[in-house]
Parts: sequence; C-alpha cells; structure tokens
Amino acid sequence: MRKFKIPNMGALLAFEASARHESFTHAAKELFLTESAISRQIATLESNLGVRLFVRAKQRVVLTRAGRIYGTQVRRALETLDRETLSIIAHGSGGGYLELAVLPTFASHWLIPRLFDFNERFQDVRVNMGVRTDMFSFEDSHFEAAIHYGKPTWPGTSSDYLFGEEVVAICSPTLLKKPVRKPQELLAYPLLHSTTRPDAWTRWFADLGVEDNTTMQGVRYELHTMLIAAAAAGLGIALVPRFFVEGQLDHLGLVMPFEARSGGDSAYYLVYPTELSHGRPLEVFRTWLLEQAGAFTAMRG
Repeated sequence: MRKFKIPNMGALLAFEASARHESFTHAAKELFLTESAISRQIATLESNLGVRLFVRAKQRVVLTRAGRIYGTQVRRALETLDRETLSIIAHGSGGGYLELAVLPTFASHWLIPRLFDFNERFQDVRVNMGVRTDMFSFEDSHFEAAIHYGKPTWPGTSSDYLFGEEVVAICSPTLLKKPVRKPQELLAYPLLHSTTRPDAWTRWFADLGVEDNTTMQGVRYELHTMLIAAAAAGLGIALVPRFFVEGQLDHLGLVMPFEARSGGDSAYYLVYPTELSHGRPLEVFRTWLLEQAGAFTAMRG
C-alpha cells in the first residue's frame, strides 16, 4: 500500500506545461485553462509535496532546482504514458507498435529503405525507432527490441543472426598524394576511427599482415555517417561497412584508396527480451527482418 498520495493528472499536466514554458500564462493557453486555475494546481502540488517548485517574481515564475529536476522526471513519465496508451490502443485494433532501438547509420542506409515493404504487408503494425549505439537495459527503457552489432552475448535476451559485414577504406581523392600500392602506405595519412569499434583499423591491418602501433592513432567519431562525412571532407581515411557506401562513392565524392576484403567475427543481430518474443508486433517484424536479411546475404553472394 502506498504511504503517499500521487498527484492527480491535472496537477501534473499543469506543472509540466508551466515548467516547460516557465510561465503560468503560456501553460494556461496550452491547456485551455485560466491562469488562476494553473496557479491553484501548482500551489496545491507544492503543498502536497512540501517542496517549492517555482519562485514567483512579479509577473514571472522561475523553476527552483527541485522544480527543474521534477519537471524533467514528470515530462519523461508523461511521455512514457503517451507511448503506452498508444500501444494499448493499437493492441485493441489487432495491430500494435514495436519500439525498436537501432544503430543510426544501419537504420538510414539499410533498414528504412526496406520498410515500405513491411508497411505494405503489415498495415496494422508500425515500428517506432530510437537510437542506441551500445548495449542497454531493456528493463530501464521503453524499447522492446534492438538491432545490435557485435556478439550475441546480451544478458537476458534472445538474438537472431542477421548478417556479417565487410569493411572498406574510403577517403577523398584529394587527400591522396600518390596511388596506394601496399596497405602500410595508408599509415602516412590520418586514420579516422569509430568510437564503437575502436580496434577496427588494427584488425583490418592485421588481416593484411601489417602490425603497427600507429593504427590506433587518430580522431574518433561515434556514427558512421560522421566518418563518411569526415572522409569526404578530406580529414583522413575512414573504415566503414561496404554496404553503407557501395554504389555511392562517386556521389559522395569518395574513393577506395586500397581495396581489400576484410570481415570479422562480429555481426548484426536482432536482440529482444526473451519474455517478449511472442508479442505480435515483434513476431511479424522478426519474421520479415530475417527474410530481408536472408535475401540481402544471398544477393551479396
């Protein structure tokens, strides 16, 4: 049994709007209430919490530190409630939403261009996407599944193998002083690194028989889109998955200074909490995604 009374929804909505605008007047206009009604809701909330949320100064209000912290927490809670409400409404219609965490460049270059087919085939199911580049706790997030690159070792989850990747070196043609004949000649240029795959260059060179401590040197970018843009800007040589740039090198203003096939033991996986595996949105998306991944693998040969 709760030992305290949760504030009513009207008070929380009034507070969230007031905190966002730092204005009772703007909150009142947004919620179609009077300014005095907003003021009473906030006063009652402060009284129940025993904490001052705003400092009143003449015609304006300013959040206290406690008010700013509580405002962020309330906003997140209301956003979660919005998502869950939409989800349950969708379940009632026989469809649903899947909350999917994605790797941003993978999503924009591979997944999203294929989603029209999914939407056509499963018109009552929609996929909402948010970005996560590292492992996270499903229990502490609203996500129900994730596209993950690495190993299938995510605690408390089930995973489905999608496909591996082949990485290639790319750069602006203006960067090159002369044709590159041997892989070690690339070390004369700045190497651009991925923060999520910090040893990618070291492994790439090792596969080609080059052992050198300088392969770890260079600036780092979190997203592959950043790496591609930096390479196109002439900032150095980047190592990216081939399918992110395949067929687009001329359009992007890039070249491959040294062609070499290099893979690895990591791969893309669909990962999800095991207990959620039988929900319809995840079930139909999983089936469709594995079909798409299989077709992609077959096409690559």
